[in-house]
Amino acid sequence: MGEPDLRHHGDAEVRGGAAALTDLAVNVRTGTPPAWLKAELVASLDGLAAYPDGTAARRTVAARHGLPVARTLLTSGAAEAFVLLARAVRARRPVVVHPQFTEPEAALRDAGHTVERVVLSERDGFRLDPAAVPDGADLVVVGNPTNPTSVLHPADDLARLARPGRTLVVDEAFMDAVPGERESLAGRTDLPGLVVLRSLTKTWGLAGLRIGYVLAEPGTVAELERAQPLWPVSSPALAAAEACSGPTALAEAAAAAQRTAADRAHLVARLAELPDVTVIGPAEGPFVLIRLANAAAVREALRASGFAVRRGDTFPGLGPDWLRLAVRDRETTDRFTAALAEAVAKVGAGRGVG
Repeated sequence: MGEPDLRHHGDAEVRGGAAALTDLAVNVRTGTPPAWLKAELVASLDGLAAYPDGTAARRTVAARHGLPVARTLLTSGAAEAFVLLARAVRARRPVVVHPQFTEPEAALRDAGHTVERVVLSERDGFRLDPAAVPDGADLVVVGNPTNPTSVLHPADDLARLARPGRTLVVDEAFMDAVPGERESLAGRTDLPGLVVLRSLTKTWGLAGLRIGYVLAEPGTVAELERAQPLWPVSSPALAAAEACSGPTALAEAAAAAQRTAADRAHLVARLAELPDVTVIGPAEGPFVLIRLANAAAVREALRASGFAVRRGDTFPGLGPDWLRLAVRDRETTDRFTAALAEAVAKVGAGRGVG
């Protein structure tokens, strides 16, 4: 098998004519953005003639995590932060923990870095042993909860990776979908070299707007800011950052996280009824990773039945027998798992798909 396509993402499953499929491929919460957030975005349009001013949004995001403004940087989605880190951090031995979101490694390679991989094993439930990371690594990237495995690593284990002379990047793009944001490092200021990345696009349905942020030591924030172009975050995105970081929005996100956890439990229970499907658990993110034989053919059979799921073979450390499923409401889950059972039976019988 060749090198995984690091630039393949779930949105490729639902582009063009495939947009009509029921989407379990993209990890964006359905029914978003909410009406009140749309109203905030519309109101921001009156100020489009002025250059963006992120002062208020940056202050609100910093306060949301109990941090000074100097430790906060707003970015055009968390993906921009990976590019900034790859360009600004002077790393001699960068290490990326896989399986995980592939954009960090792609950005590092594009910037000329030679990237080492620490590949976690299904035998260990894709859980990280801090001792597996080489002592000489001066840049370490790990997701929490990790996409696509949905594993939530203990904060204490991640904290053990921090040390002077090392930049520790923890991608918490899905942490606001975890009830109580358990195991988050976002508010920590005692860990040397810690960089936490957050995204507002998943919970709030803002993938098309591009808004995220970095939490790090002031010196690191200043380096990343120097690597940014002028006015990197649009006025509507700044309005979203401010609106989604206030108390009312945080309460709504917390309630959504509880609903997602209940819907995920329903999905896992339905999948457990299928003897040919292995579910990686316990899952803690708004998605579930499964293993089954002939996953590529099953995926195509699902598409023929009206469902899009995320292929797993583009993640280093996985392969052709893996699929990632976004958590959806119970009615959608019931329809999907019935289609999955039918697809598995069809492919197993050798009929496949045309």
